[in-house]
Amino acid sequence: MSKLSVIIPCFNEEAVITASYERTVSVLQTLQCEAEIIYINDGSSDRTCEMLNEIAANDPHVKVLHFSRNFGHQPAVSAGIHNCDADWAIIMDADLQDPPELIPEILQTREQEQANVVYCVRKSREKESAFKRMTAKLFYRLINSMSEVKFPLDTGDFRLIDRKVMNQFCRLREHDKYIRGLVSWMGFRQTPFYYERKERFAGNTKYPLSKMLKFGTTAMLYFSKKPLQLAMGLGFVSVVVGIVLSVWLIFGKIYGFNNAEIGWTSIMTAVVFFGGVQLLTIGVLGQYIGVLFDEVKDRPEYIIDKKIGF
Repeated sequence: MSKLSVIIPCFNEEAVITASYERTVSVLQTLQCEAEIIYINDGSSDRTCEMLNEIAANDPHVKVLHFSRNFGHQPAVSAGIHNCDADWAIIMDADLQDPPELIPEILQTREQEQANVVYCVRKSREKESAFKRMTAKLFYRLINSMSEVKFPLDTGDFRLIDRKVMNQFCRLREHDKYIRGLVSWMGFRQTPFYYERKERFAGNTKYPLSKMLKFGTTAMLYFSKKPLQLAMGLGFVSVVVGIVLSVWLIFGKIYGFNNAEIGWTSIMTAVVFFGGVQLLTIGVLGQYIGVLFDEVKDRPEYIIDKKIGF
């Protein structure tokens, strides 16, 4: 019999764990295949750990991975995939913004399309601020325009992946992963599933602006060399501007159509412009060097403190 795993990363989700489990397991019980839930406790500091242990103790179809500390959402999803032995896996968050009731329809879409990946596309985002909706829309389109691989727009990690995709994912050695990008990069047969994203059931978002910026930076650095090309282009423009300015000053001095010795404004403008270009270029190079530094250290992406149900 085929098997389905639902991978759910959790960080300080005590307000939603019970409702999330009850709704998910009620859906899984209606399926015609074997099904389980893999929770990843990402170093929670509230009662999430105890609640997951209690759920696993009462349900043999629930497995739990406890991290030694908070490593982040993407490492938590990676750990779920690495420890999954099912034929298919559905990745979703615990906050119920991605409704578990959609699982049967997602499986049906996979069957109809014979797809390796079913990625869920948000038609709307309930109760989210205009700023959040606007920045999310801009982010997906910016990363798509900058990346060498085209990503589906308005998608998150909510998706189904099959065994073939999971096997290839486990071969990827980079540590700071942008999972939805990596799944798109793999290729295979991928099909969309459109849904209405609900508001968060309870609790607070675990992705404030600072984490979103870091997430976006990771996606940009790992999937695009265009920031380096942009820095090189700015360097070229600055050289051209410098040459033109030098020619203007020299000929102006010879033919007397400028006051080169009085040109404090032009000098300061040139210094600020060239200094800004240099700092921007160094900053971009520094970001890529930082990525290389993290990869060369070859530290584990996460550390599992305890496994339950495996």
